[in-house]
Amino acid sequence: MPEEFNPATTEDDLTGRFLTFYIDNAVYGIELTHVIDIISAQEVTNVPSTPAYVKGIINLRGSIVPVIDVRLKFNIPEREYDDHTCFIVVDIDDMQVAIVVDTVDEVVNLDNQVTASLPEFNNVNTKEYLRSISKVDNHLVLNLDCEKFLEDGNGF
Repeated sequence: MPEEFNPATTEDDLTGRFLTFYIDNAVYGIELTHVIDIISAQEVTNVPSTPAYVKGIINLRGSIVPVIDVRLKFNIPEREYDDHTCFIVVDIDDMQVAIVVDTVDEVVNLDNQVTASLPEFNNVNTKEYLRSISKVDNHLVLNLDCEKFLEDGNGF
């Protein structure tokens, strides 16, 4: 059953709960323990000499926050931001980053859901940015590994 996102919830209350979002027709999940805020898309200041998936930076309540486009990070063609485009602000190891998603879906509790490891494909590293796959109702949720997603040899 969907739940409301509440950034004031304690970390213990967030265990096993994921915020789901769409990129194209695929549903992804991100652990609520990492989510700080969800904001509408806004103007991003470009920063030269950064990887293409780093859209730039935003000023979020006095903090400078890098913006990463999930589509570009996953090598999915870029699309123009619209009224559904959101920035999910996450905190990983005391670093805030806004990730751009097509649209936010819902909060789900995956503690009681069927979760499986990622399948192995020849010559494809499916575990590069994903932790697991869960079945929620009649669709699959690809669960993002935030730490791996934000680690990159190119940095920001």
